[in-house]
Amino acid sequence: MKCPYCDHPDTKVLDSRDSEDNETTRRRRECLSCNKRFTTYERVEMIDLVVVKKDGRREKFDRKKLLNGISKACEKRPIPLEAIEKLVNDIEIELRNMDSVEINSKIIGGLVMEKLKGLDHIAYIRFASVYRSFADISSFEKELKILKQSEGV
Repeated sequence: MKCPYCDHPDTKVLDSRDSEDNETTRRRRECLSCNKRFTTYERVEMIDLVVVKKDGRREKFDRKKLLNGISKACEKRPIPLEAIEKLVNDIEIELRNMDSVEINSKIIGGLVMEKLKGLDHIAYIRFASVYRSFADISSFEKELKILKQSEGV
């Protein structure tokens, strides 16, 4: 770390502490040349994810957009906001753990459907009807049949 006072490239760390939210690390440093002390803050830089849409367009991953879509599917259902937030967090973690920063929208949709299926069947069907663009009642019935079979009903 370069000293902000004399630009000397070598400093030593005197003290390190994590912030209350565990998002940053505060480091107290001392310059090995001028002996002045200063504080730095270290934060993990998140790599931007890119969503590859059906038509080939690319757009920056938007957590709010994901949260809004899932929230709409869960509207008027007995699902606590904390459960929806956890679902979004789990999906985002899975996306960030993938090998590429470019992620096909089909993968994201599939993850959402998989997670919603375990959370609430009505929310799952609502999301699936929009995501899969059900054109008619037979498409809807087919999805319901698959859901019933997976539940053993």
